[in-house]
Amino acid sequence: MKNPFRYEQAFARNIGWITPEEQQRLRNKRVAIAGIGGVGGVHLLTLTRLGISKFNIADFDRFDIPNFNRQVGAMMSTLGQPKAEVLERMALDINPEVEIRIFPDGVDAGNLDDFLGDADLYVDGLDFFAFDVRRQTFARCAQLGVPATTAAPLGMGAALLNFMPGGMTFEEYFQWGDLPDIDKAIRFAIGLAPAGLHRPYLVMPEAVNFDEQRGPSTFMACQLCAGIVGTEALKILLGRGKVLAAPWGMQFDAYRNKLKRTWRPSGNSHPIQKLAIAIGKRQFAGK
Repeated sequence: MKNPFRYEQAFARNIGWITPEEQQRLRNKRVAIAGIGGVGGVHLLTLTRLGISKFNIADFDRFDIPNFNRQVGAMMSTLGQPKAEVLERMALDINPEVEIRIFPDGVDAGNLDDFLGDADLYVDGLDFFAFDVRRQTFARCAQLGVPATTAAPLGMGAALLNFMPGGMTFEEYFQWGDLPDIDKAIRFAIGLAPAGLHRPYLVMPEAVNFDEQRGPSTFMACQLCAGIVGTEALKILLGRGKVLAAPWGMQFDAYRNKLKRTWRPSGNSHPIQKLAIAIGKRQFAGK
């Protein structure tokens, strides 16, 4: 049977919010996504349904049962399978013409140039605690002039940060330096969402343990992240609409029906941030 897929027909309902010419431009853009499990997997499918047809995806992990609550590719039928391969199949099932380059060992200093070199946008889907590779990836984006975006699934909401070429860098904002991982975790959590909209309804604080590198999560948050990142990707790739970039950030919390924009011109050196970091160290690290 002849494949009935036609790109223009498949994505015709995007037209109106974008023009046919813009749809074709999106068709030829390439997005790099590191980490294809929780947020990364739903990012890939959202951007595929937007009509983007070229991707670099990186993940070394396989699906397991603890992934079921939040990872779009985690099902009984995919247990034990490589996450990148599963998500590639899902994207191809939406758009058989999509071109995906898989980096099955994840990203590291040795392959970042290959992973990012042809990308028009980098989308962060790395595990929260992947500190070294996250810093290396964002640093290389800044050096290569690749726009980079991250959306953190927090509680039942999402927090957004964009890092644009020529603007404030990831390290300038988070200021990790050579700090221990526990301090990086606290600075990352507070820097991602200075408004802290998710904190009041954390009913079991003991579920967050930075020392053991674990925390609670919801699929609602992952889906909200993907909607926000998909919209940011559209604006960045088409050069349309205002893009808030660090030191500006945004957090939307569906549970509390609240939206906050934040501005931390000195990143984690801002007085409010320094106070929040000190409180976080006492609460989560016992310092």
